[in-house]
Amino acid sequence: MDLVNDHDIVAIGAGSGLGRGVARRLIADGARLTVLEISGTKADALRAEFGDAALVVQGDAAQLGDLQRCRAAHLERYGKLDALMCFQGVFDGNVPIADIDEGAIDALFDELFHINVKSSILAARVFLEALQDRGGAIVLTSSNAAYAADGGGAFYSATKGAICSLVGQLAFEFSPKVRVNAVAPGAIGHSELRGPAALGMDGFKQSDIPKDAFLGAFQKLALLQELPEPEDYATAYAFLASTKNKVMTGQTILAEQGLLNRHILTAG
Repeated sequence: MDLVNDHDIVAIGAGSGLGRGVARRLIADGARLTVLEISGTKADALRAEFGDAALVVQGDAAQLGDLQRCRAAHLERYGKLDALMCFQGVFDGNVPIADIDEGAIDALFDELFHINVKSSILAARVFLEALQDRGGAIVLTSSNAAYAADGGGAFYSATKGAICSLVGQLAFEFSPKVRVNAVAPGAIGHSELRGPAALGMDGFKQSDIPKDAFLGAFQKLALLQELPEPEDYATAYAFLASTKNKVMTGQTILAEQGLLNRHILTAG
């Protein structure tokens, strides 16, 4: 089934990790993309990989002007918008609150909610009218951390819980013309989600964790034993973005390899 063939999609924060893997699959399946990416280095790499298949706009997803510039560039090139996807985000390093200096909490809260939540709200507003014209879709990114403790620290988990609540509210407000859903991934191989600058961890990425240690911990808990790569999540995003999706809005697909299927009684 061609879910996104001939779809015009804006993918925010798709310069690396999950977003880039999904973008790669969407393009292979016939979608045309505009990617908004804050990093100049990542933006150049996207242009080199995708060529004319993607319009790459360098900008900050949490800045209204950059989102408006992205919208104008996308509509000038493609003329329509079928779906908006949001991948932008920052991790909190899974640092317990007790280990965070009291003086760092304000900056950490502002950084994570600014990037992980405010940017999605801004994007939804900026692209709303274009999506309404097409009966389009918004697909946000939550996390298994929104559903269970220890998928992140308190700040990351709170932002991803906020995304789940935002999906329900936007689906209500934007109905019936725009469908709003999310994907909540579990583990991601080669994730490049960075740590927070507020804790001096912006040079650290989740993928810096030694693979053997990460895989071992994952396989002790997951029912599906193969560690998924970013591209493996693309089908869920494509279905929610597709005009063929006539049945889902206001929902979050929890794609967590069975990690939360049962309460842990034994680790083995």
